[in-house]
Amino acid sequence: MYIMELYINKLTHYLPENIVPNSYFLELNGLDDEWIYSRTGIKTRSRAGSEENTNTMAVQAVDALADSMPFPMEEIDLIIAGTYSPYDTVVTAAHAVQHRYNIANAKCVSVSSACSSFINAMEIVQGYFAMGKATKALVIGSEHNSAYANETDPQSGHLWGDGAVAFVVSTQNYSGNDPKIIDIYTRGLGHIGKAMEAVHLHPQHGGISMPAGRDVFTNACKYMVEALKEVTKTYGKTLQDLTWISPHQANQRILSTISKQNDIPEERFLTNIECRGNTGSPSCAISLSENIDKVKTGDLVALAVFGGGYSCGAMLIQF
Repeated sequence: MYIMELYINKLTHYLPENIVPNSYFLELNGLDDEWIYSRTGIKTRSRAGSEENTNTMAVQAVDALADSMPFPMEEIDLIIAGTYSPYDTVVTAAHAVQHRYNIANAKCVSVSSACSSFINAMEIVQGYFAMGKATKALVIGSEHNSAYANETDPQSGHLWGDGAVAFVVSTQNYSGNDPKIIDIYTRGLGHIGKAMEAVHLHPQHGGISMPAGRDVFTNACKYMVEALKEVTKTYGKTLQDLTWISPHQANQRILSTISKQNDIPEERFLTNIECRGNTGSPSCAISLSENIDKVKTGDLVALAVFGGGYSCGAMLIQF
């Protein structure tokens, strides 16, 4: 199968300045620091300010790379934003970025597949490029979880963080050593387990909830690994060939379980959940961006995700 060569020309992230410690939740839901940390791996989480939202954070992420792009911003012909926590379902984060930079000739698309949304957005770029309908893309993931979270919910109110990530993707290797996207794999899993009831986001009717957390945990451990196996197989590699894995930052115990069950040292996982919380669909990419100094030329890196609803996915990158 022929796969068009795609490159990540730039990547960066945006995280709000506000940091919320575990102690904040003691009066809200009775959970102390030790309880939260031992079950989630979270100590603090990023929190959007009163003037911030999904769209503003998306713009901030793009602002962070605008001055270092290898081509003019107006040459972007595709903007795709992944989010399940939109500020506006009409003026999407993609449209907000187009407006900010007056990118006149870009297609704008918003994608929602729970915490798989960013990887789904990347795969859609792959499809547009393969059809010859675009050659230069901005791919954005942005989540404003705190706008929807019920902080008094002892099951999941303490999990959520806010943040955004932005990738510039094209068919050209501008620097000569731009990371190459080897392949992307996604899969819908709405037919398994408690997919229809495990995670919900009902605006004005309870916000984000996770009533079947155990089912999410079990399937995340299984299907993130399956996605990784599928995406490495296309390159003739295995999980053991990966230099780094940057997974969805949902729960440290999920990562520890995957590590033990698949003989992958935890030191090979790029993580930020301890200080950022669960930043949703961009979390795997934010973690890569925050840990980018660890990644060296020649490293084989995979992003892996599992989303409520259910869905999974992975992206393989050769640095």
